[in-house]
Amino acid sequence: MNRIEDYQAFVAIIEKRSLTAAAHHLRRSLQSVSRSLAALEHDIGIELIRRTTRRLSPTDAGLAFYRRLSAALAEIEAAKLETSNRRAEATGLLRIAGSTVFSPHYVVPALTEFLMAHPRVEVELELSDGYVDLIGEGYDLAIRIGELPDSTLKSKLLAKSRRVVFGAPSYFAKYGRPESPEDLLRHQCIIRTAARDANAWPFKLNGRLKTVKVAGRLRTSGALADRGDAEVILTGFEPPPTAIHAVWPATRVLPARTQFFIEFLAKHLQKQQL
Repeated sequence: MNRIEDYQAFVAIIEKRSLTAAAHHLRRSLQSVSRSLAALEHDIGIELIRRTTRRLSPTDAGLAFYRRLSAALAEIEAAKLETSNRRAEATGLLRIAGSTVFSPHYVVPALTEFLMAHPRVEVELELSDGYVDLIGEGYDLAIRIGELPDSTLKSKLLAKSRRVVFGAPSYFAKYGRPESPEDLLRHQCIIRTAARDANAWPFKLNGRLKTVKVAGRLRTSGALADRGDAEVILTGFEPPPTAIHAVWPATRVLPARTQFFIEFLAKHLQKQQL
């Protein structure tokens, strides 16, 4: 009997609360499961399960061991399924949520190539600048830009993107070109309402990160409200790049279509100038 089977027997005994039920669950004989438990206790040198004529109950040490062991076995099973998933063919509907600005330029081109490579996959892309409820609205994953809030979602860093300030040359010709972040205080800035702390713009000043509270008469949930020619300014005060993540519900194993697309998009974005 290998050690993994001994571990599995111990976990099943705890969860099923009897040797007989554990043996039935594992499709092993009662004697085999009993030997696994005895071998494990002998190897560790401590009683893990207290037996009486009527019941089995874990000792304190056995319960602590069970908690660590069950989590480890779950990870082993997840690793096996994930590895097997890599050999699987991607099929089915992939539902993605992404921003109205980033997705058309970077996600859609990647999707075009991905669909050509995986003819049995269909994609539904929802464009929104707000935070969607992945679980409640049934999305497989979302592409999110910026710091991630604490949540139960899993994530993968895809790339990092510059954070820049830009404006129309015609505006600068009329109102002047800002030379420092503080100059923005006397300008009409476009505020993105979809972003957190939308009017707190970060800059790097004297090697430290500082935010400037800007204001403006135009507020919008989209980032393309100012269309046309644009000129990037204040590059000498540019803050560190912002992270771009793929996030998904914390299910044990991703479907092949989701796993393949996350990896595909990460490689695609690494080739881009963000």
